[in-house]
Amino acid sequence: MTITGVYPQSPTDIYVEAGEMVVLCCPLNGEDNDAELIWTSHTSQEIDLTHNMSSAEQKHRELLVHGRSLVILNATVNHQGSYSCSLGNSSSKLWFTLRVCTTQSRKHEQRSYYPTTCYSQEACTLYCPDVNTPSAITPKITSNGIIWYKEGESSPKACYFSSVEEKDHGVYTCTRSYLYYGQIYNMTFTVLLDIQPKETPEKYPVIISPHNSDVFPVYLGSTVVIDCKAVMYSDFDEVFWLSSDSFIETNSSFLVYYNYTKETNANKIKMTASLIFREVSEEDLLQNYTCKLQTVTGHSSFVTIVLSQKPSPAYVPLALVIVGFVVMVLTVVVYVRFKMISMDNTMDIY
Repeated sequence: MTITGVYPQSPTDIYVEAGEMVVLCCPLNGEDNDAELIWTSHTSQEIDLTHNMSSAEQKHRELLVHGRSLVILNATVNHQGSYSCSLGNSSSKLWFTLRVCTTQSRKHEQRSYYPTTCYSQEACTLYCPDVNTPSAITPKITSNGIIWYKEGESSPKACYFSSVEEKDHGVYTCTRSYLYYGQIYNMTFTVLLDIQPKETPEKYPVIISPHNSDVFPVYLGSTVVIDCKAVMYSDFDEVFWLSSDSFIETNSSFLVYYNYTKETNANKIKMTASLIFREVSEEDLLQNYTCKLQTVTGHSSFVTIVLSQKPSPAYVPLALVIVGFVVMVLTVVVYVRFKMISMDNTMDIY
């Protein structure tokens, strides 16, 4: 089956299956908006067709003119030949050559395919092209449904696959049927369905934590560990720490160093690079620390963090409060004790 309803940008051949509908569209525009569009059939009979022809006359010839389009309802070998469109008396014409494919000439038929790509084991829907369909041209022609066939099979096919497979690859035809004055007319389009392996989302290494510009409050003199966690997909990818622009070593004898661990699971590598401060100094508070992820492909990402000083713990004031409270309690106890002794002595005198 051939694709019809071609919108030509220059004189061209249009192929249509015998017995089907074909739509020719004229893109000519003129300065005179009132100029009448004239279609001329240069076939076995020279005929001028305009929008002003009566419906009965157009119906009798199975040729319809609406807007800038010429509709041949039921193409036969008698319709084969040249057509032209022009505006009014203008000498400028756009030419079409219509070729009607019969059973004998079908082996020489030239097809236009509408390619569609779907992915294995995923849902797939075939869409029937609507190039210059008559429903968009004239309200007198109404749609009467679409039927799908796969080339080489005689049973109609559904246009939806819940999980498409390689065997579904092939050439499909969709036939749009239209109703006009009680008669059914068809337009057939050819869709080439290509099945590709299921797409696998591309995976990129990424630093999960910490986040860029995070601030870590620390006490001077304390031991601090900051973990940089990343997900990678190659053993050759690396995660490491820098202080400003200098590499931090893995030598644990240094005051600031880092170590790392790796865990591999299902082609995914989880790596943790731990930045360790044995004893935080004031100098450490003045530095920026960067965790960098470097991949074998050259891709890199990084996050930069800083330290901030926490106020020293208020151990002395707290101790004084506790001591003062204890002294107060003891004072009250001693006072009460002596008061009771004094009362007992007074009772003894009497």
